[in-house]
Amino acid sequence: MELVKRFKASYALVLVLLLVPIVFASNSYMIYSSGLVLLYIIMTMALNLLVGYGGQISIGHASFLAIGAFTSAILTLRLGLPFWLALPLSGFFTALIGFIVGLPAVKLSGHMLAVATLGFGAAVPELLLKWESVTGGTLGLTPDNPSIFGYEFDTDIKKYYLLAVITLLITWLIKNLLRGKIGRAFVAIRESEVSAAATGINVSLYKVLMFSISAFYTGIAGSLYAHFVGFISPHDFHISMSFLVLAMVIVGGTASIPGSYLGAILLAMIPQLTNHLPGVSFILTGISMVIIILFLPNGLIDIRKRGISRKRTRPGDGKAAVGTRQ
Repeated sequence: MELVKRFKASYALVLVLLLVPIVFASNSYMIYSSGLVLLYIIMTMALNLLVGYGGQISIGHASFLAIGAFTSAILTLRLGLPFWLALPLSGFFTALIGFIVGLPAVKLSGHMLAVATLGFGAAVPELLLKWESVTGGTLGLTPDNPSIFGYEFDTDIKKYYLLAVITLLITWLIKNLLRGKIGRAFVAIRESEVSAAATGINVSLYKVLMFSISAFYTGIAGSLYAHFVGFISPHDFHISMSFLVLAMVIVGGTASIPGSYLGAILLAMIPQLTNHLPGVSFILTGISMVIIILFLPNGLIDIRKRGISRKRTRPGDGKAAVGTRQ
């Protein structure tokens, strides 16, 4: 029974998204938009791993996405590697860059770390833009459709289901990571670095590890983005994307995997549904963020928590509720 409850809490939103191609079979734009939502979910979970569970600030995750996207495109187009091999290699290469970026995190924290990652987020797109011989510059690159062992995902629905399966797999991997020793160490560092060090946790090692793991999953999302969209340019990975993903973490709920889903779905779908109304998407995004921060300071996931709290404190259960708080 407990396993069933966990399954419902963790994957219900993905299962709903799996029905999108069936409901919108004739609407390719909705399928494409929903695929982008899945990509943002992976990015939001990866950033939440760093911000929510690890307590570290990053405002440059769009650059990790760019590195993963261009690495995958270059491996498949220039070196002729198959997609199924380029996908993990993109993640590992991005993790290596994340390790390098994470080294300053050993000495920096708070707003200083935010400024450092902001500089990284602003520098990478410019570097990719100037490196025309490799990245194509403003012309960008056009990756092929993803294929696994000869099976080509050559339609929007096929690509969508590939994204859905990988999103489900990454969700399972991150949840298992958080339940283990590494996840507990991340949370301990978030609560107090001094206390974590006193219990024998190598704070420096785990802070760098946070960036590496978060960058790995973001690099995977970048590889999927390149082959799902079919065209990438350095202009696609501007700094505002990093702020948007950070907003998804905060709006959905920090240190919460279901919260990552909620935040990504809300803030990713608003621009897609209002793209025919110039400027409206920014207004609606800003209003939704203000409302959620004012009334749900812990994010959208707070709705579920408050619902559970009300059930525990319903009339006649006062003693049980007091016992729970203790």
